[in-house]
Amino acid sequence: MTPRITRPLPVTIVTGTVASALVLTMLCAPVRAQDASAASSGSTPAAAPADAGAARDALAKKEGEGDQSALLKQTLTAVDKQYSLIRRNQFQLTYDVNYTYIGQEKIVTDLAGGGVSLFNIENTSSHTITNTFSGDYGLLNNLTGNVTLPVLSRYSESTVDSGVSNTIGDISLGARWQPFEARRDSANVTFTSNLRLPSGRSPFKVIAGSGQATGSGVTAVSAGVNANRIVDPVALFGSISGTISAPATNLYQANGTRTLTRVQPGGSVAFGMGFAYALSYDISTTVSFQEAISAGSKLRFLDGLQAKTTTQTSGILNMGLGYRISPKTTVNVSVGIGLTSDSPNLSLDVNLPLAF
Repeated sequence: MTPRITRPLPVTIVTGTVASALVLTMLCAPVRAQDASAASSGSTPAAAPADAGAARDALAKKEGEGDQSALLKQTLTAVDKQYSLIRRNQFQLTYDVNYTYIGQEKIVTDLAGGGVSLFNIENTSSHTITNTFSGDYGLLNNLTGNVTLPVLSRYSESTVDSGVSNTIGDISLGARWQPFEARRDSANVTFTSNLRLPSGRSPFKVIAGSGQATGSGVTAVSAGVNANRIVDPVALFGSISGTISAPATNLYQANGTRTLTRVQPGGSVAFGMGFAYALSYDISTTVSFQEAISAGSKLRFLDGLQAKTTTQTSGILNMGLGYRISPKTTVNVSVGIGLTSDSPNLSLDVNLPLAF
């Protein structure tokens, strides 16, 4: 990746989480018509005329046959629950495992007494495995509550330090609301909200050599809107969201020759778009793009110095494949490729939703 020159006294930058993470969905292929009758040979005696009940049974959909609207709802739920809700009093558990790799080379400088006291090139690599347990409960038919608990294992290595952390991340509470009933001939809209709690290890309180941060260190609130529409034979989808964060105060973290005492993360806006297509009733594919733009964070140091970090832009291209292993379970695998210097180099995600 392209070398980056950090500002004096490099400090971990915290940005707001992207709500709704930005979405992946699936669409189902049209249902094939089946013959309701078969021609009989000329030697077979003619059958008696069928009554109305027999005709209805012959034309009725056989068990195991799906229609397009039902299959669409299932794939939207399986791939990205931000696009669909569950019925009232129903519960759904989702397990997601994600691997992310970030590698970078940066030049670190530290100014003290009007001169450069530190100048070196750091090669840093970070490997993170995140196990996320998410529970959804149908409060109403058009309102779903959500609780998410991430468990992280992070290993980071650089020319000056390395360490491993195994602990929980930031717990989040969310809700999704669909104001209008879903219809095939119009866009389906869902509003989302999320509260992120700083339950993970804060990057502003980690002492060098004692492990890696697993959380953002601040409370954040986000809200957004998602939309999807069927345009046979694909489904188009998109989302937009915004996040604001509370400041991290009462800090005392050494950074070079100064001590960090307060951080105010900048707000962020995120958007995503893509399409989905089902190759069959059991195999589906998705392609999507998501981007997040985060304003710079304001830093305050013990000696009164105030500074601001630069704006960050993260863009990721995702390609996914879904395989339905049972009527209620679909395994989804996606690969993300970072498109900017502020994005992860590579991410691999496996999602397994289970309905109860």
